[in-house]
Amino acid sequence: MCRLFGMSAGSEPANATFWLLDAPDSLAAQSRREPDGTGLGWFDPDGTPHISKQPIAAFEDEEFARRAREIRSRTFVAHVRFATTGAHNLLNTHPFEQHGRLFAHNGVVRDLPALEAHLGDDMALVKGDTDSERYFALITREIDARGGDVAAGIEAACVWVAANLEIVSINFVLATPGDLWAFRYPQKDELHLLERAPGEPLEHASHLGTRVHCQEAAERPVVVVASEPMDDDPAWRAVAVGELIQITHTLEVKSGRILADPA
Repeated sequence: MCRLFGMSAGSEPANATFWLLDAPDSLAAQSRREPDGTGLGWFDPDGTPHISKQPIAAFEDEEFARRAREIRSRTFVAHVRFATTGAHNLLNTHPFEQHGRLFAHNGVVRDLPALEAHLGDDMALVKGDTDSERYFALITREIDARGGDVAAGIEAACVWVAANLEIVSINFVLATPGDLWAFRYPQKDELHLLERAPGEPLEHASHLGTRVHCQEAAERPVVVVASEPMDDDPAWRAVAVGELIQITHTLEVKSGRILADPA
């Protein structure tokens, strides 16, 4: 089971250090259970996407720790991998980039020959072996076929996958320079959302007595999406099965059900 992370800071860049490294259940901490790869994706102020990733655990990756402390972006996508489909190598490590968008997936999509046949020439978007990158290629194609309408493209791709392929989970986080998208389906793997208003700084004291403190969180809001709540904030809520979340550049959270719960 892989773990997902996404964060939107709204219209101005911020860092995600607390969530990636310092929170009680940070992505680095989660990587001790999901050790097969680590990746971080972000955007420059001009919208240029960047990815830093390695097929090793986040808690062992010095580059991940350095990037997590230094990078500021309006949107982030990060992922720790527990490999299921595809070799344990760099090409298969999340996130992936296609057409200026960043994507990470948690789950399994089976019957890949059928998905590849459906993609046809759009298999050219795929560089590795994973079901995840093929799933992303379908989302990319459907977005582009709808003139860049991200919501409509995601819905079309997810409806097709759910109707035509055997799946375990198709949860994902997708980022553009200004917006963050997240989806959960079906019930098996959880996804959680936190709308954090300005107020108290982010703090955490470890059992060893060390304390981390993020003052920036006291001064500005952020919205975080993650596979599991990363701290004890009671405002975390579970994303519903079939719910597509959009977090806009103004931090407005839009939500709609695009697939019914199959249970």
